[in-house]
Amino acid sequence: MTGRVWTAQIPPVVLALPFEGRWLAQNSPARRIPSHGTDLLGETYAIDFVAVDGTRRTAHRRDWRTLLATEPADRFFAFGRPLLAPTGGTVVAVHDGELDHVGRRSPLSLVPYLLGQQNRLRHGIPAIAGNHLIIKPRDGHGFVALVHLRAGTLRVSVGDQVSTGQQIAECGNSGNSTQPHVHLQAMDSRDLSVARGIPMVFRNFREWPAPLDLRKSSRGSRDEGQVKETGLPGEGAVVESITS
Repeated sequence: MTGRVWTAQIPPVVLALPFEGRWLAQNSPARRIPSHGTDLLGETYAIDFVAVDGTRRTAHRRDWRTLLATEPADRFFAFGRPLLAPTGGTVVAVHDGELDHVGRRSPLSLVPYLLGQQNRLRHGIPAIAGNHLIIKPRDGHGFVALVHLRAGTLRVSVGDQVSTGQQIAECGNSGNSTQPHVHLQAMDSRDLSVARGIPMVFRNFREWPAPLDLRKSSRGSRDEGQVKETGLPGEGAVVESITS
């Protein structure tokens, strides 16, 4: 039995968005499954979020480095932004101490980084997930992981009880990450090496679809967005918690 057939029999984990403000959804399972191109490490239904401004920019400036080199991590809006617990529950795993990388938007800097993917896999989970934590939901099933956290900012330890919306860390660029963002996934085990992904949905958020999808949408306006009680952000959509 494949992992996807197995997870199809399990209801999705319902989460809150783990941040305030507007963030861009990337590698959404609304676009494809597995969302990141692999079922390994429980990533089947994972999603990435990148902080943006009102014009969908991910960083506050562009210059020659954007085209030809790496960029400081703090140039990106997501770096250092508070991350919130997407569910109440118990912290069952914490890893800190991985360095935050520089940002890479330039194709010249991305190519050698991508060529090093297999080497990072050989170095194990910390080289891929970077700083991360895992929560066992109090009123649900599975486990929820937040990945690529900023070094030295984790505010919780194994065994801590957290509430939905509680700040637990800051967004970073550790592990297998080319620019600061938060990677979120639900899975059936706290052990990433054997975990199988579980579908998830988010509650109470506003969504501005990707520009091409705006023309297809009949609900909401370009300015107001679409209010969703539960749902999964589309690829390239900008989302914001309604309570933020």
